[in-house]
Amino acid sequence: MSSDWNKDLKVKFTAQDPCQLVRKSLGDPIAEDLRFVVRSVVGEENFIDMRPNRSNNYCCGGGGGFLQSGYPEARRYYGRRKYDQIVETGASYCIAPCHNCHAQIHDLSDHYKGGYQTVHLWTLICLSMGILGENERAYLGADLAELGL
Repeated sequence: MSSDWNKDLKVKFTAQDPCQLVRKSLGDPIAEDLRFVVRSVVGEENFIDMRPNRSNNYCCGGGGGFLQSGYPEARRYYGRRKYDQIVETGASYCIAPCHNCHAQIHDLSDHYKGGYQTVHLWTLICLSMGILGENERAYLGADLAELGL
């Protein structure tokens, strides 16, 4: 793994601390592991942490089955705090290790016109290793979609 791909681009990233993984089970140690991996793949200087973060980070509003509940207006209303938190970082991308978080955070950006991209952690790991396939770039913005092809 290397962050060399982002050395000159300087694309900024933030990361979501998933409720089930961080707040409800493994706590701050796993949040630190997440940050180690993120900094390793995007570069220390290109990571912007949300405030608050780790065990105190806000829920995205899409977990626990809410994403599939059929109440998108309510889900977006409760997710607005997460949306505002992401936008406040100024990051171009929000890394979401959890699939429910990814879908919710992506939807929040589309709905509220946030302008940030939502990307899976594994996408960036593969990108940093030079093994991200052409068909695995759906959530990358135009700035990264062709990188390494």
